[in-house]
Amino acid sequence: MSIRVVIVDDQTIIRSGLRMMIESGDGFEVVGEAVDGAEALVQVRVHRPDIVLMDLRMPHVDGIAATRKLLELPDPPRVLVLSTYSGDGQVLEALEAGASGFLLKDLRCEELFSALEVVATGGRVFAPEVLRSLVRQAMRRVPVRVDGVDAKVASLSDSERKVLRLIGMGMTNEQIARELHLAGTSVKTYVSRTLAKLGLENRTQAAVVAYGMGLAATPPAPTAR
Repeated sequence: MSIRVVIVDDQTIIRSGLRMMIESGDGFEVVGEAVDGAEALVQVRVHRPDIVLMDLRMPHVDGIAATRKLLELPDPPRVLVLSTYSGDGQVLEALEAGASGFLLKDLRCEELFSALEVVATGGRVFAPEVLRSLVRQAMRRVPVRVDGVDAKVASLSDSERKVLRLIGMGMTNEQIARELHLAGTSVKTYVSRTLAKLGLENRTQAAVVAYGMGLAATPPAPTAR
């Protein structure tokens, strides 16, 4: 079955480009388009998509408000934000509204296809810049505490340690697969094992641990408030 998508963006050229990208891939179908959050609600009620590809900055009803409203619907779609990056606060707002991921508009077709598949199956996806933003925010708040972290990191295999380092650098699974010359399924397995061995819940926590252990190249510099 195809993954059914509604595109929400106030710019016609962006919607047209995304439609062409999505429909060029196997297993995807664009079932509707909307120019703002209000129209998105109508399109979702009519077409019942699996995923809403959501811009944030739109007139009338913006993407944050629309995401909140969509997720209040019975059997709601998943929302994948596709926007230009404009600061840490925007990322956190989108996630708090219930978005399943946050990507940037300069992504390639393959990255979009992969993200749609991950989100459709209940996963979360973030552009590297967005993941680094989440790490910055986590580091400003309470650091991730992992009992016996040294021993747990030491228990990782070489491949798992490499994956942890690349997670800390903000890489997606697809980027890690290219960097390490691995299949995508292998990367997913390594990520799952690494999180389990470290007793972590998500990639953001893994990135914080990687920085704390000095595995990642350089920690992201705090942004000025």
